[in-house]
Amino acid sequence: MSTLFISDLHLAPDTPAANETLLNFLQPTAPSADALYVLGDLFEYWIGDDGLEHPFARRIADAFRELSDGGTPLYFMHGNRDFLIGSRFARESGMKILEDPTVVNLHGRPTLLMHGDTLCSGDVAYQKFRAMVRNPAWQQAFLTRPLAERLRMAQDVRGQSEQAKQVKEMAIMDVAPATVEEVLRSHAYPRLIHGHTHRPARHEHVVDGHTCERWVLAAWYEQGSYLLCDAVGCRAVPIR
Repeated sequence: MSTLFISDLHLAPDTPAANETLLNFLQPTAPSADALYVLGDLFEYWIGDDGLEHPFARRIADAFRELSDGGTPLYFMHGNRDFLIGSRFARESGMKILEDPTVVNLHGRPTLLMHGDTLCSGDVAYQKFRAMVRNPAWQQAFLTRPLAERLRMAQDVRGQSEQAKQVKEMAIMDVAPATVEEVLRSHAYPRLIHGHTHRPARHEHVVDGHTCERWVLAAWYEQGSYLLCDAVGCRAVPIR
């Protein structure tokens, strides 16, 4: 059996092609796996679970629920765009929310799962923003605002993020090697799978004499692949 990993789909009402790609993936491909992990940024933005009233969000949640009801275990980890996904979405989509980071036994091999944004420690401005929006008090205050206001705020942040990318050095938006090594060391040198950077690849890190494999997941709208892991190992598979 195989385990599948995806991240950085960045789905939204105005991304119909990406939305249909996911729905197609959840039909013939995902049911054959023994589990599916979504490692963050399933959505371009998420303004609270009451957003499930939108037909777009309901369609996505129902598609995952159908897969879960068919017997495929589903796991979700928050990304930097959909960190407000909560218990209602998890319940109605059939997903179990994982902490970031989480270690799993993947076909007999300890594997560390992360979204990946905390590995980009060189992006100081983003890390400060992340600390703010992950604060429970900030989230509670945000979720009490009217839905329309939250939507406007999310769209503003979306635009600001795209502008910031234009002026940041590419290296700052990638993982910091020293941070990766420290994370691998602190978790006893596992295999690491993460997304966020949109730079799909397989890397090897030698940490304290241990060779650790690191897989970076693809952004679907850019590279179009998912990661398949089984008893033999992991490999990227193009989305069909």
